[in-house]
Amino acid sequence: MPFSQSSQISPILSFVEKEQPLSVLDVGTGFGQYGFLARTNLEHMNLFEVDGPNSRRREKSEWKIVIDGIEAFPKYITPVHDYAYDAIFKGDALDVLPNMTRKYDMVLAIDILEHFDKEQGLKFLSYLSQVSSRSVLISTPKDFIEQESEANPFENHRSFWTFEELSSLGYTQLAENDESWIMYRSDCK
Repeated sequence: MPFSQSSQISPILSFVEKEQPLSVLDVGTGFGQYGFLARTNLEHMNLFEVDGPNSRRREKSEWKIVIDGIEAFPKYITPVHDYAYDAIFKGDALDVLPNMTRKYDMVLAIDILEHFDKEQGLKFLSYLSQVSSRSVLISTPKDFIEQESEANPFENHRSFWTFEELSSLGYTQLAENDESWIMYRSDCK
């Protein structure tokens, strides 16, 4: 699905606000939910901190926070992307990430990991750490959920990950959630 379950939004957004990244990469943007939320919350916080409470609305060319995204399925791109993202890289994350030259303060991969088999998933997590200068935040279902999409094979679920597996890779649990592991890694350089 091009969006994630709503119980994840609050803990993920709280972490983003606490970290105050100046650059964010949203991998697997879907309909642009997290890019939009990061843009509205981080720019709003930045707007008042920098310009004071009587600030005017900023135009996109004046954004202070860089928010880029990667999306493998171009049909998911909406006007939300035009508003919230500075750049959208179209293609499979496994092809796009190794060619990125920019590092981001925060990399988000919300409900993406399960779309790779284990070998690809390990490579994917490694790539996320390589493009992050501070932190990577991931979420993935706690159980395998069968999902096949003929219209968009990028939506197919190919793996599930345990808490122990993610912990052994340096991820720390961010929040309790009945359906998903919401975890982050902050030792990226």
